[in-house]
Amino acid sequence: MKRLKIEALAKSVPEMRVSNDDLAEFIETSDEWISQRTGIKNRRVSLFDNTSDLCAKAAKELLSKTSTEASEIDLIIVATMTPDSATPSTAAIVQGKIGAKNAVAFDISVACSGFVYALVTAASMLDSKHAKKALVIGGEVLSKSLDWSDRTTCVLFGDGAAGALINCDFDGDSALLGYSLKSFGEDSDKLSCQKTLPLAKFPPESNKKTATPFEMDGRAVYNFTTKIVPTVIKAAVEDSGLGLDQIDRFVLHQANARIIKVIAKKLHQPLEKFPENISEYGNTSGASIPLLLSELSEQKELVRGETMLLCGFGGGLCAGACVIRY
Repeated sequence: MKRLKIEALAKSVPEMRVSNDDLAEFIETSDEWISQRTGIKNRRVSLFDNTSDLCAKAAKELLSKTSTEASEIDLIIVATMTPDSATPSTAAIVQGKIGAKNAVAFDISVACSGFVYALVTAASMLDSKHAKKALVIGGEVLSKSLDWSDRTTCVLFGDGAAGALINCDFDGDSALLGYSLKSFGEDSDKLSCQKTLPLAKFPPESNKKTATPFEMDGRAVYNFTTKIVPTVIKAAVEDSGLGLDQIDRFVLHQANARIIKVIAKKLHQPLEKFPENISEYGNTSGASIPLLLSELSEQKELVRGETMLLCGFGGGLCAGACVIRY
């Protein structure tokens, strides 16, 4: 168990809201086709704002909500698969944008599992006294990495950022109770984004640099998720010393409404324990879990002392789950 308190949650989503019908105007698809297979009705698309811009807006909101000065932040971790650049890290750019001059800042690249990995990493650093206050943010601008002519992928994803301000200096019982993180690199080819290639000839024939758009073997990822994720969830719950029935809420990565239903069934847990917002935002990868948490907080759904499980899964292929006493 690691002492950990989520002091506040906040989100930043682009203003542009794109419906399934909007997509049907320029690709061969329909609202019925998308919604029946995924549960998605809308998604947000960022114009001009990059990943660091959305993350910085969420960070500023977190500071405002908690009356925290940027100089009080010791650690910033951004979970993203769509960084502004390979270097500097998106977290470092966010640090500069908000003026958190005392913070260590770095990114974690674990795609849709990223926020869970980042939260566990931050908890370990706070528990070891290397930091007291941290910003843990998941942010994506997936729209810049999609092939908008590929209806098998472009209809699934959306842009956004959300995060938590956490600390270990508090009175109360809030804690990270247990976790399980798993990677399956043998299946790394099943989902990729912004893949670059080494030189095939020197001197190179062209100085043009290219990176591949988002690519996914949807059937393989679905099979992986429905088979592996329940086992990772069970491992995290076992690590916490609790039973599945003692978990008040399962906050899963919002990849596909059908996947969430399958996981709930395999865990023998009522679907009412599995909140969703995929219909409005689509799959926002590393942002999806904190985005859902932020909305639950806004709706006054979260209760201090409740036990929740967070679980992300996807690119890597990877999966991660953690149990938190809120």
